[in-house]
Amino acid sequence: MADDHVAKKIDVNGIVQGVGFRPFVYKLAGNYNLKGEVANTSYGVSIHIEGPPDRIAAFENDLCQKHPPLAHIVEISRRPESVRYYPDFRIVHSRGETEMSTLISPDVSICEDCRRELFDPNDRRFHYPFINCTNCGPRYTIIDDIPYDRPKTSMRHFSMCPVCQAEYDDPNNRRFHAQPNACAQCGPHVSLCDNQGNEIAAEDPIPKAAKLLKQGYIVAVKGLGGYHLAADAQNSGAVARLRKRKLREEKPFAIMSYDLEHIRRYADIGADEIKLLSAIQRPIVLLRKKTPNCLSEEVAPRNKYFGVMLPYTPLHYLLLKYGFTALVMTSGNLSEEPIAIDNDDAFKRLGKIADFFLIHNRDIYLRSDDSIVRHSAGAKRFIRRSRGFVPIPVFLKNKLPPILACGAELKNTICITKNDTAFLSQHIGDLENMATYDFFQLTIDHLHRILEITPEIIACDMHPTYLSTQYAEKRTDIQKIRVQHHHAHIASCMAEHKLDGPVIGLSFDGTGFGPDRTVWGGEVLVVEEDAFERAGHIDYVRMPGSTAAIKEPWRMALSYLHDAYGSDFRNLDLKLLREIGSEKITIISEMISKAVNSPLTSSLGRLFDGVAALTGIRKRVNFEGQAAMELEMLAADSADAIYDYQWRSANMYKILPAPIVRGVVDDVQNGMAIAEISAKFHLTVIRLFADLCDVIRRDRDLDRVVLSGGCFQNATLLTGLIQALEKKNFQTFTHQQVPANDGGIALGQAVVAAAVSRR
Repeated sequence: MADDHVAKKIDVNGIVQGVGFRPFVYKLAGNYNLKGEVANTSYGVSIHIEGPPDRIAAFENDLCQKHPPLAHIVEISRRPESVRYYPDFRIVHSRGETEMSTLISPDVSICEDCRRELFDPNDRRFHYPFINCTNCGPRYTIIDDIPYDRPKTSMRHFSMCPVCQAEYDDPNNRRFHAQPNACAQCGPHVSLCDNQGNEIAAEDPIPKAAKLLKQGYIVAVKGLGGYHLAADAQNSGAVARLRKRKLREEKPFAIMSYDLEHIRRYADIGADEIKLLSAIQRPIVLLRKKTPNCLSEEVAPRNKYFGVMLPYTPLHYLLLKYGFTALVMTSGNLSEEPIAIDNDDAFKRLGKIADFFLIHNRDIYLRSDDSIVRHSAGAKRFIRRSRGFVPIPVFLKNKLPPILACGAELKNTICITKNDTAFLSQHIGDLENMATYDFFQLTIDHLHRILEITPEIIACDMHPTYLSTQYAEKRTDIQKIRVQHHHAHIASCMAEHKLDGPVIGLSFDGTGFGPDRTVWGGEVLVVEEDAFERAGHIDYVRMPGSTAAIKEPWRMALSYLHDAYGSDFRNLDLKLLREIGSEKITIISEMISKAVNSPLTSSLGRLFDGVAALTGIRKRVNFEGQAAMELEMLAADSADAIYDYQWRSANMYKILPAPIVRGVVDDVQNGMAIAEISAKFHLTVIRLFADLCDVIRRDRDLDRVVLSGGCFQNATLLTGLIQALEKKNFQTFTHQQVPANDGGIALGQAVVAAAVSRR
C-alpha cells in the first residue's frame, strides 16, 4: 500500500489568493482522483495531496501549466508528508501563520463571462453593478489584511444570501470561493444623491445619472479605487465647467468609452494600442487624436493625444450604455489632492465640483488612481503605475534586506522590499500638501501590514525639503540612507533588467538635488548599484526665481540667452523679448548676474522649457512639463539638419547649451516654422548624447547604456536615442515595468540602499 500511495506537502507562493487558485486545485485533484486538502495561508496556498506517485506528478505538472489566468506563481516548494488517508479532497479554512509572504492580486476589470450575464435579462444579476467572479473584480482596494478571505475585506459587511452562498460553496461554479460574491438581494447597492448628500429617489439610479450627464451636469461616480468626476466629453460647456471647478486649467482629462468602435470615432488605434486598452488592467492609454474629431477641444487642449480607457467595472458599462461617445472620467479630487474614496469625504471635498453623486456602499480601503501607459519605442511604457498593476512586485536579481524607500516629491510612490521582491505602491501623487502626505503615510502603514514587513533600512532622496525625506529623517529607530536622485533613476532601470554595473546612465529630467547643492537633470553617469560617477552633464545656467522658473519658462529662456550672448541678448530681435518687456528683462538679468535667488541647473528639462519659450510656444505652464510636452507635440515628423553642439572636457564633459540656443535664435529670427525648429532641436539632443556615449565608451570600455528620468516620457527623444545608440552598437536598456519618471524612483532608492548597506 505504501508503495502506490504517497503524500506530499506543496506550498505555492505568488498571486494565488482571490484568483480562483483553490477551486482550480480542488478540480485538478478531482481530475486525478487524489485526496487531501488545500488552504490559503499567509505564505500563499498550502496543499496536502496523496495518491499514486504518477498521478501526483501529473497533478504537479498541471499545477504549473494550467493555473487560472490571474494567478502568478513565483515559487513552489515540495516535501514528502505522512499519508493521512483522506476520504476526499477538500478546501479548508485559511490558516494564519507567523509570517506573511503571499502576493495579493491587483484589481482587475470585469471578465467577459460576467459582462454577458450583466446584460442578459434572464440572468439573476441582470444590470447588477457589482457582478464579479473568481476571474475578475476588486482585490487590492478592498483588502484590509491577509489571508485574502471575505472577513478581511470590505465585503465582510454583506452576508451572502442562500443562492450566493450556494454558488460560493459549489466547486463547479465560477464563483466558488469568490470573496466579493454578491447579488442585488444581498450585496452592495448604488444610490444617486445631490451634492449635499441627499438621496434622489429613482427606481434605477444609473439611467437617471446618465440622463443628468446628457443634460450637461457633472456627476461624481464612485469606482473601484476612488471617485471619478464624469462629464459628457462632447459637451464643451460641461467640460469647461469641470475644468473651472476642479482648478485644472489645461492638463488633459482622461476619458472612457464603451468599446473600441466608440474610440475609433475620435482616435487612431493600432494593434499595440488595442492590446493595451483591452488588457485586464484597463489602463488609460495615450492615443493619437483624429483631426477633426467629435469630442470637445476642452478635453485635451493643445495636445495631439487623448488619454483613453475602456470600462473596467460593471457600473461603468451600465452608465456608458446610454449612448455616450465618451465620458470624461478624471480623478475625483481638486488638483494636487488625493482622490476621494469615502462617501462622506467625497461630499465634503467634491460637493463644489460635482452637481450629483452616483455612490455605492462598498468601502474602498485604499485609493488607487487609474494607471497610464503608452506604446512607444516598441514597448509598453508606464507614465503612472497604479490600479491594475499594484501590488504585483518587481522581481529582483538578488535578495535584499527589508527596506522602505520613500520616493521623491513629485509623482511619489513608495517601495518596500522583501527578499527578491520589490513592492512598488500605487501612485500617491505630489507631496506638496498635508492631504497627500497623510496618504503617503497611510500607504506605508497599509503595505507594512498586508506584507508584514518591518524595514531594517529606510532610503530617501538627498533633497532636504522633500516631505518624503523629512519623513525618513524623523524615523530614529532605523538606519537611514540618502540616495542621489539620478543615481536612483538609473538604478531603478537596472533593477528591472537585473543588471550589474558599471553602465553608462543617461538620466534626464527637470529637477534633482545634486551633491554639489545644484539642480541636476541632464546627467551622463557611470553607475554601479552602490555608487556613481558623474562623467558629463549639461553646463550650468541660472534658474532666475528658482521654482518660479519652472512655472514660467520665459525665465529659463532669458537665462539661456544670457548664457549664449551675455548682456547683449537684450538687443536681439525676438518676439519673446518684446512681450516680456524691458522692466522684467532688467530684473531677471540682475538676478542672473548677481546670482540672486537663481540656483544653478544642468537640467535637460529646463533646456526644453527654454527652447519652448524662445519659439513662442509657451511662456507660462499650468502643469509640470507642459512646455516641453507641447514642444514635442509640435515637432515635424523628421529633421534634416541639427544645431551645432560642443562640450568641454576637463575632469568631466560639460555640454555647452550656448551653441544650440544661438542656432534656435537664428532660426526663430529667420522665420523658420516651430515644427521644423522643434524637430531639429530634438535631433540635436539625440545626436549629441549618442556621440558623447561613444566618447565615454572609448574612455571607460562600457557598451551598455541605461535611459531613465522624466524626459524619456518624450517618445521622440526615447525612440530617437534608442535608435541612435543601437546604430553605434550599444546595448540600450529602458523602463518597461515602472515609470521612467519619479514614479519609479523608489525602486532605485531601495536597490542602491541595499548595495550601500552591503558595502
